[in-house]
Amino acid sequence: MTAYALGHLRPTAPHPEVFDYIDKIQATLDPFGGRFLVHGAEVEVKEGSWPGALVVIAFPDMARARGWYDSPAYAEILPLRTRHIDGDVVLVPGVPDGYDPAVTAAKLRAAAGG
Repeated sequence: MTAYALGHLRPTAPHPEVFDYIDKIQATLDPFGGRFLVHGAEVEVKEGSWPGALVVIAFPDMARARGWYDSPAYAEILPLRTRHIDGDVVLVPGVPDGYDPAVTAAKLRAAAGG
């Protein structure tokens, strides 16, 4: 099942180390089948607020998403970003093919006693 790395990044002034990080990140993703789905796009906020940028990277599964984030290659370049950009990064599994939110709603209702 596809898994995703999501980053909510709040960049400040551009820094040369961030450019180096961007140059080098794809090489850390390739061994784990990671590919960018969203990177550098302007978000259109419909509810709440969203200060910063969104990054979405897809992986074939959670094991490979974890493997990438915990890899020595990524650990080596990560400080190039974190020294200059605040943000939150999470890994999350996707839903299986054929996912039906109504089934989830029914399970939640049953668990809530309703």
